[in-house]
Amino acid sequence: MAGTYWRATSGPPDTACVVPHRVSFPPGGPVWSAPCRAHGHPTGKKSLLVNNVFVLVAAILFGFSSKAGSFEMIMLGRLFVGVSAGVSMNIQPMYLGESAPKELRGAVAMTSAIFTALGIVMGQVVGLRELLGGPQAWPLLLASCLVPGVLQLASLPLLPESPRYLLIDRGDTEACVAALKWLRGDRDVTWELEEIEEERAACQGHRARRPWELFQDPTLRRQMTSLVVLGSALELCGNDSVYAYASSIFLEAGVPEEKVQYAIIGTGSCELFAVLVSCVVIDRVGRRVLLIGGYSMMTCWGSIFTVALCLQSSFHWMPYLAVSCTFAFILSFGIGPAGVTGILATELFDQMARPAAYVVCGVLMWTMLFLVGLGFPFMLASLSQFLYVPFIGVCICGAIYTGLFLPETKGKTFLEISKELQRLNSPKQAQGPTWTGPEVITSTEL
Repeated sequence: MAGTYWRATSGPPDTACVVPHRVSFPPGGPVWSAPCRAHGHPTGKKSLLVNNVFVLVAAILFGFSSKAGSFEMIMLGRLFVGVSAGVSMNIQPMYLGESAPKELRGAVAMTSAIFTALGIVMGQVVGLRELLGGPQAWPLLLASCLVPGVLQLASLPLLPESPRYLLIDRGDTEACVAALKWLRGDRDVTWELEEIEEERAACQGHRARRPWELFQDPTLRRQMTSLVVLGSALELCGNDSVYAYASSIFLEAGVPEEKVQYAIIGTGSCELFAVLVSCVVIDRVGRRVLLIGGYSMMTCWGSIFTVALCLQSSFHWMPYLAVSCTFAFILSFGIGPAGVTGILATELFDQMARPAAYVVCGVLMWTMLFLVGLGFPFMLASLSQFLYVPFIGVCICGAIYTGLFLPETKGKTFLEISKELQRLNSPKQAQGPTWTGPEVITSTEL
């Protein structure tokens, strides 16, 4: 007789669930599971929809700031845009990573980095004096954030929720199957549904983690260390400083001042191109290779860049070398850390800890970015030509840590990644009992 029987798991009163134990079904038969009352994270799709309210309010403030003669409206609009960016850059890769199949998860999650780089390039282009960078059109330039906000409001309702959220957090099997079929088309989703069921069974009896609880859990030690180290390295590696320093480098190389704005567009285009290449190869070569290669190349180009700055007055061609290193540094950043770092929180944490991990990652990265922006003028004044030496040290640390401690997640399910991390966090338990040879009895029976 085909069927399913159930066993209640122990756990806190608000998280106790029923876990399915499958008996031999006919191959390909339907799998049904009882709804789980475990509390998960809020829906990513609805969060992204609500987040667009900040963009709409900011666009209105920007658009009317000139007529009102109020710089306070610009500052308030910048605050709303910052809040929207912080929320979307955490929720979007999580939503995409949870919705993508494992063999394409890296490429799909990296689309966030692609559109971030595309936004940089578009901002550089429309900010040209000939377009919206003039004294009369700048309110339109600031209010242009209305366009992506409206597009997202119009398109997001057509997309399904994350299948993992629907099944693991809400226990809605029918909605999960419908979302998988919508996302996969004619592809058979049976095996993927079973994989999500297994992950759900592993999450039974657990509630959604809070950010501070992640630091207290010894089973998440390696994940949190990786998140903190590589998240900090992303902002402290010097890429944003290269953008800030690019104008003076181009001027030193002899680029006319009125043409520097066009050269700046090349820096954003380099990052966009590199992220596109990374998106194509990430699911073939893996995350570790891209991170190690990216940070290693950044170390190399940063070192040459420092030498070029020190010798720019001795050789006439040194400024051109510095310009080349600027583009090469940005290319190296785009092909490695720019996109790969953003998907680590998706892959290293399970469904119950993933939202809290993104909170920690977002707070950490924006704090580091703020500190770099605040401290860069002082570093420039005190270190002069050796400005990039601290950044080179960060790149070296990022490459070494990735090589020694970050596991490869390419082509693995979330459950397989979780089991590997449990083994790495508790190596003694994973090894099991060891045989030390026959027992030697040195006493007599008496």
